[in-house]
Amino acid sequence: MDSLTLALLLEKVGAVLADWNDMLILGLNGNVSAAGADVVPNLNELYMHDAAATLVRDGVLVAAVEEERLNRIKKTTKFPGNAIRECLTIAGATPADVDAIGYYFPEDFFDDIFQQLYTDHPRVPTRYSREMIVERLRLDLGWEAPSEILHYVPHHLAHAMSTYYRSGMSEALVVVMDGAGERSCTTIYRSNGAELLEIASYPVSKSLGMFYLYGTRHLGYGFGDEYKVMGLAPYGDPSTYREVFSRLYSLGPNGTYELVPRGGVVYKMTSILREHGLQPRRRGEPFTQEHMDFAASVQETTEKIAMHVLSYWARCTGLRNLAFGGGVAHNSTLNGRILSSGLFDEVFIHPASHDAGSSEGAALVVARERGERAWPLPRLTSASLGPDLGDLDSLERTLKSWSPLVDVERPDDIVEATAHLLAAGEAIGWAHGRSEFGPRALGNRSILADARPKENQTRINQMVKKRESFRPFAPVVTAESGPDYFDLPETVGHHDFMSFVVQVRADRRELLGAVTHVDGSARVQVVTKETNPRFHRLVTRFGELTGTPVLLNTSFNNNAEPIVQSVEDVLASYLTTSLDVLVIEDFVVRRRTELPLALEDFTVGFRPVTKLVRRLARVSANEPDVPGVWHEIYLDYTAGPRATISAAMYDLLTHADGVTPLGRLGVELTGELLTELYGLWQERFVTVSPVEAEKESPWGV
Repeated sequence: MDSLTLALLLEKVGAVLADWNDMLILGLNGNVSAAGADVVPNLNELYMHDAAATLVRDGVLVAAVEEERLNRIKKTTKFPGNAIRECLTIAGATPADVDAIGYYFPEDFFDDIFQQLYTDHPRVPTRYSREMIVERLRLDLGWEAPSEILHYVPHHLAHAMSTYYRSGMSEALVVVMDGAGERSCTTIYRSNGAELLEIASYPVSKSLGMFYLYGTRHLGYGFGDEYKVMGLAPYGDPSTYREVFSRLYSLGPNGTYELVPRGGVVYKMTSILREHGLQPRRRGEPFTQEHMDFAASVQETTEKIAMHVLSYWARCTGLRNLAFGGGVAHNSTLNGRILSSGLFDEVFIHPASHDAGSSEGAALVVARERGERAWPLPRLTSASLGPDLGDLDSLERTLKSWSPLVDVERPDDIVEATAHLLAAGEAIGWAHGRSEFGPRALGNRSILADARPKENQTRINQMVKKRESFRPFAPVVTAESGPDYFDLPETVGHHDFMSFVVQVRADRRELLGAVTHVDGSARVQVVTKETNPRFHRLVTRFGELTGTPVLLNTSFNNNAEPIVQSVEDVLASYLTTSLDVLVIEDFVVRRRTELPLALEDFTVGFRPVTKLVRRLARVSANEPDVPGVWHEIYLDYTAGPRATISAAMYDLLTHADGVTPLGRLGVELTGELLTELYGLWQERFVTVSPVEAEKESPWGV
């Protein structure tokens, strides 16, 4: 071979390797339904929840977005088309640049689910997942994706990959614990850095995730509300029902345990509790001490069984590092117990350990199979993986378009100005940078307040959350001051992501009244200047002004919506709550007028899932023969909210087109009608926007 031929060959090889190293892998989870258009009617909320997309380049996590942040449906099951689009935009890529797609369940498992659904709905055409995913990519993104680039990944392996390969550990015990994978509820792995080896699994009949869900439902809540039970538990005494709960499980040798037979837990739990006079709580009913004791027993039993499993496998393997994933790993009280147990030297919890995080794991499985990058990867230190708020010029133009409702200023030093506002007692909506991946607001889409006054807990709740009074708010503290305020165990816990409940130091509990739970605990976030410089500087400066570098930090959203994502979400959330001030990037925003009466210059639009209903109905039970007309608005997804509306509101909404200002619709805008409209905006049945040109999709879809 002559030198010229060799040079050309080496050039081609180099080009191939360069392309290989720049390989883009897309990870997905969620089902194949579009918002407002289920594949089959009334699709169960447990099917393919927490939809998300993740983009990995050369093993490096480039972007990760939950679909709920974009379609504004909490814990959405819908296909993550919006999330895919945002991931590609962040990466500066187009659909054609994607080399492979990882999906978070095996193909036959997914198709078996569809086959069961088709049996129950014989009029629905029989189609299967690969065809439908490819079709969804075409409809949502204009992407004619070849079906062979789609790779299916075992569910627990996807969880394990995301939590282990983001832990920064070499040798580790890797435990995935959730409601259910294909056949398992818990899977145990060990890893030496070179490989991830499954060593044990527990069948779905022993699911701690489902056990906790049954307890959650007994308390009048539903799927996705488990964290509320965790917040209620410290108010209760687990000994009240300890003997009762002991009938629901037994611990065996070698980390084994038994629950009552699958499908029987909920009935057994209900029947046993009924024997003791505790009926299931109905949603909306007040909580009694018995309910609190019950919640404490659910939490205690879950911890006892989980620690039984973890203790055995820690001893059996001799491994001193734990990477813990799956939905159960979001039980931060359990995580705190693991941390303080001394079983491990280091514990890592992925910030998105629920099913959204398995989209990343699916991408990593495909990337690993293709030989990308040296493994393991560096530890994940930031969850700021979603879309940002755009450039400052665009942001300023958007804020100006809302000028009938808000005043905007741009201080010389936004952190200094915000620290002084917080020190003066203001409750602030705080939005900057890229949004967080996972259920926690970690300083980029947060509501912030002084952590010291106990009344701030009630105040923030009344202003924004409208949630149960027993649920605690979390503190954020600087890394430099964390040990001065919180008992942080010697075990390395990586408190970046609010994953662990720890004890507030006894001498600081009265001081930190707004963030100390009834049992003296707190789900603390420790912020460093390396991972979030602006947020770290804010907490530091607040500490310099007040002597206490601790803030109350809760997610920026009201009770009707997911955490805010876009500038429009941020403004809507601020304007429909009682927060004192909004700080968005370098701007301070304040309301300038009473809202309901100032909406006539704005447009009203509908979400894709918004539906209006008008039909004949009885006027009242006392006048069964007198006909009337009944009007309703609802959001068309599983367990979506509904509201009765006035005839005048129905008339207004049938005229609204999202373009014409309310004042020009030809409908009389009374104060009463505008107040009703404002309420619908608060509950996110409708959208309110300034008059502006429609935006186009970057790919013309």
